[in-house]
Amino acid sequence: MTDDIIRRYTCDLAVVGAGLAGLASALRATELGLRVLVFEKNTEDQYLCNSRLTGGIFHLALSSIEDPAQVIASRIQAVTDNTANPELSQVVAQDALRLIRWLEQQGIRFMRSGPEPWHTFTLSPPSLPQIGRHWNGRAGDVMLRTLETRLTQLGGQILRGHQTESLLMNGQQCAGLTGLLSHDTAFQVQAAAVVIADGGFQASMSELKKHITLQPEQLCQRNAQTGMGDGLRMAQGIGAAVTALDQFYGHVLSRDALHNDNLWPYPWADELARSGIVVNPAGKRFADEGLGGVFIANQLAKLPNPSSAFAIFDQAIWDGPGTLRTLSANPYIQRAGATIYQADTLEELASQCGLPAQALVEEVLHFNEAVSQKQAESLQPRRSSGKFAPWPIMEAPFYAMPIVAGITYTMGGIRIDPHSRVLNTEGLPIAGCYAAGSCTGGLEGGPRAGYTGGLMKAGVTGLRAGEHAAQQRGLRSNSQADIRLETA
Repeated sequence: MTDDIIRRYTCDLAVVGAGLAGLASALRATELGLRVLVFEKNTEDQYLCNSRLTGGIFHLALSSIEDPAQVIASRIQAVTDNTANPELSQVVAQDALRLIRWLEQQGIRFMRSGPEPWHTFTLSPPSLPQIGRHWNGRAGDVMLRTLETRLTQLGGQILRGHQTESLLMNGQQCAGLTGLLSHDTAFQVQAAAVVIADGGFQASMSELKKHITLQPEQLCQRNAQTGMGDGLRMAQGIGAAVTALDQFYGHVLSRDALHNDNLWPYPWADELARSGIVVNPAGKRFADEGLGGVFIANQLAKLPNPSSAFAIFDQAIWDGPGTLRTLSANPYIQRAGATIYQADTLEELASQCGLPAQALVEEVLHFNEAVSQKQAESLQPRRSSGKFAPWPIMEAPFYAMPIVAGITYTMGGIRIDPHSRVLNTEGLPIAGCYAAGSCTGGLEGGPRAGYTGGLMKAGVTGLRAGEHAAQQRGLRSNSQADIRLETA
């Protein structure tokens, strides 16, 4: 029903956001008999979101999802230094393969994209690492279009151009939402339940400044640039609890990526940074490079000037780890326009970069000595060697690459339980309110910025939100009897 002031909708389940998390919750709830509407703020048929731009690998903590659930859950706890919610780790591990089988039943195809066990389930056709963003007709684009087609066939609908603004409460029960269609047209939704699934806040300069860095403009937006944290704000408006909001998933990029679109999302400089050293403008190390690119990117963001650091490496690193990836730093990052300084001596290299020569030379010599004596972990800051081995910087010519953090999505967010129910500040579920995907927290982060896996988190939390919302309405599936409704 429509009037001159407010456009009104009524449904069983209202979903905010049409990425993987939103469509998984919407489609699963529709299968189970609910009347579902999805509200997407973007207007394009192929609206951009991180799920559409994804490379498409479904994994958990860069490991196989075919391992026993307890093994996978333990890995999630390990990479986050036991800061992940154990219950969430367990349900995501348990439901990982179930999500894949469910997606396959919707028509999603998977392929193996590499030799590692965690490459087993990659969206097909793949979106291989390449210069620029070529997502149309590949990976995430095909996945979202397939899920929308299936949702429409079952009676659900995506309403584009609907910017949600607030949640409606009926006492202690979430009862719908409000928003804007345009500057002069509002809409209101009456619903038995709401799923917030609009992604993280990585593209919001104000939210980044509050939680990630004082200079958010010095981060490269390695994402669809649509995640503004609206759902997070809406949830907090009704008393939702949140996890730590100070970390993100991303990679080390050339500093030129801030103004050269050919340098994001690929190629990245992780292998160079984690094999050699990263230094600040004083020529000093500031991070444990052995923890990898995601950790280094977070440490870059914490610098007073996040775009002031350099990766320092030598010819052996350039010809070794620098060539390892499909779209490796050597030679593709330089071909795409990245600045790389090169010199026969460290003193000359420092001069080219504007770094203090004595400080840089002393830092490299100290690092080399610790590596040669297998005492890198005694360095300050510590240089771990369990995951990524340190390489001595000894073979001329020497290289320096100006680097910056590329942010893909924020790791923290709305606190949820294993059913994806939003929890209030007392740890109790807010009736009728769910959250899924990158707007939620509790599965990633910790002292090492532990990366669990955005696609799997989105899919499982979305699936469980849709199932629990349907269960609360007392409905059962007539069309998907082979997929068990989880109530644990």
